[in-house]
Amino acid sequence: MQKTTKFFNNVQRNWYLVDAKDKILGRLSRNIARILQGKHKPCYSPNFLCGDYVIVINSRYIKLTGKKSEEKIYDKYSGYPDGRREMTFRELSRKNPSKILYFAIKGMLPKTRLGKRMLRMLKIYPDDKHSHQAQKPQKIEL
Repeated sequence: MQKTTKFFNNVQRNWYLVDAKDKILGRLSRNIARILQGKHKPCYSPNFLCGDYVIVINSRYIKLTGKKSEEKIYDKYSGYPDGRREMTFRELSRKNPSKILYFAIKGMLPKTRLGKRMLRMLKIYPDDKHSHQAQKPQKIEL
């Protein structure tokens, strides 16, 4: 009988390059979250990190459908009285366009230590320059 530990130790992690130019935010982040979790692999297990690394370029040019670009609000709360800060999609896209995709993917991953490790496998860049050429990422269309 084969032990489970051998099964988990043989996971091969790949690097994928995704171009986010003119892609819709929710659909793109859903597909990226599936890759980070490893649900596209036959060895997927919810209690094991078997996902792949994902590099996202051109996050500055991501699209939203409908009126969400004017109505969507990102907020954070420090815990102090009057510590709530709100930003619209347009303000956040001017300030830090990579955070928009980061928040969308973060909300789709598990809220555990494993989910935090999955987020570390995500690299987001606002333009088409990235520093991971040495990993030889495969370009995929999502």
